[in-house]
Amino acid sequence: MTSDFSIQMNEYLPLRDVVFNTLRQAILKGELKPGERLMEIALADRLGVSRTPIREAMRKLELEGLVVMIPRRGAHVASITEKDLNDVLEVRMALEDLSIEKACRLRTKEQLQRMQYATMEFERLMPEGNLVRIAEADVEFHDIIYEAADNLRLNQVLNNLREQIYRYRIEYLKDELTRKQLVQEHKELMNAIADQDEKQAKEISYRHLENQRQAIIRSIRSEEEELNKKRGKEK
Repeated sequence: MTSDFSIQMNEYLPLRDVVFNTLRQAILKGELKPGERLMEIALADRLGVSRTPIREAMRKLELEGLVVMIPRRGAHVASITEKDLNDVLEVRMALEDLSIEKACRLRTKEQLQRMQYATMEFERLMPEGNLVRIAEADVEFHDIIYEAADNLRLNQVLNNLREQIYRYRIEYLKDELTRKQLVQEHKELMNAIADQDEKQAKEISYRHLENQRQAIIRSIRSEEEELNKKRGKEK
């Protein structure tokens, strides 16, 4: 295990929840990679805890679909298939349309200003190459759109769908041309929402998500090839 992550303490949460949140974020951010074996002893040593909260966290992560238990091979970080991705994005695209439609109608001047700042911040982070921070800045931009839609339940579902493929966003953002394209799409989407142009905003959003889908599919296929090679060597 070469992943660089540490326990994220929170004095208000029980240790089992702290361990669960730490491992969950490590998976979502790609610090623990799809297919990677999760060994209780190694994780307990890494986080400085006993094996009990690790075991409890594994069970919860398995229920969320982030960890799979493989007979005779133990726990592994779950991979996502192309069908999984397409199922998630199919629902997300439909809900993003609703969110953008409402944001175009309800957005405030203050939210537009924050959207502009988030776009500038995303662009500012490009040269640093910190992919996790860039991904977080991208999330911040879209969170303002969701907030402008003024529908808490809609936002909760969208955030859950987004988190299901969060770990692949890091791979998606590794390409410099992709990051530049995202900056341009953010600007175009922000301007369309400012102009209350629902049709244009939805078209930009669809293109934005479709580009993401294609890039993640390439990443999934590449990971599958690597896993198959590794399994072939282990036989």
